[in-house]
Amino acid sequence: MSKIKVLDKEFELFIKGEYLREVVSEMAQKIDRDLEGKEVVFTVILNGAFIFASDLVRQLCTDCQINFLKLASYAGTSTTGEVRKLIGLNEDMRNKTIVVLEDIVDTGITLEHIIGQLKAREPDEIRVATLLFKREVYMKDIPLDYVGIEIPDQFVVGYGLDYEGFARNLADIYREVSA
Repeated sequence: MSKIKVLDKEFELFIKGEYLREVVSEMAQKIDRDLEGKEVVFTVILNGAFIFASDLVRQLCTDCQINFLKLASYAGTSTTGEVRKLIGLNEDMRNKTIVVLEDIVDTGITLEHIIGQLKAREPDEIRVATLLFKREVYMKDIPLDYVGIEIPDQFVVGYGLDYEGFARNLADIYREVSA
């Protein structure tokens, strides 16, 4: 499908699923090389990162634990600037390498909140892997260790990303068509 409609918005094909799978595979290989021999905990940020995380961790050879953190900072198509913790962490992360798995990093507000929570758990290190990155709106100094694809500041859906809870199931990523 080259164009779709989700609720009241029109979207056009932006990134094909085949390319997303290639990017994720390359990221998995790099993570395996970088984290060999380390005690690793992948922290998946829900809901958006679930497809990316699933595809990524199934390709890893690295022994790891996986947990989930659910935060919210979006309302409709834009960030609210306020992060609410919805589901917390239960695992002991002391002296481990934590890899945060994000679907998209834009302003960095949510990521900053996540890193703050994780640092309190006394890990050896925290790394960040994101499928998509909007460099032009990024406002923080948190290093991103693994970046799949840099994209412009456009609203996107598919491959886990949603609009009002819809379109997460799409294999491709679509961008909003400007009015």
